[in-house]
Amino acid sequence: MTKIKAKKKNTINVALIAPCGMNCRLCRAYTRDKKACPGCRGDDSIKPKTRVTCRIKNCEKMVQGKVRYCFDCDSFPCDRLNHLDERYRAKYGMSMINNLNEIKKFGIRYFINNEKERWSCPTCGNMICVHNPQCLSCEHKWC
Repeated sequence: MTKIKAKKKNTINVALIAPCGMNCRLCRAYTRDKKACPGCRGDDSIKPKTRVTCRIKNCEKMVQGKVRYCFDCDSFPCDRLNHLDERYRAKYGMSMINNLNEIKKFGIRYFINNEKERWSCPTCGNMICVHNPQCLSCEHKWC
């Protein structure tokens, strides 16, 4: 079992909240030890190809700097975001659209504090991966 590096265990930096509302801190690609992704807003040169070519992150309005989060867009929620949200709701119990609405309404710091509470392992308290039904630190299983 791969263990999360100590510096990543319970830290959520504002830069780890993707434009779509995904908390990259909870992503399998971010939590892995080998070739870990730096998050959607991180350096593209060290990311997996699928993260570099993300159609939401590369949306014209994002690239031009007109919006920082999808909720700032006049097309919110667009078809791409709706599709992603639908998939994550069904598979992982997470809603990107709900995340974005919470950020818009209460602010990024409030959202981050709630994420720390929501996504902490009930056994060891370390943050978990949304894609994995087992804590990467203590191996507690919840599914």
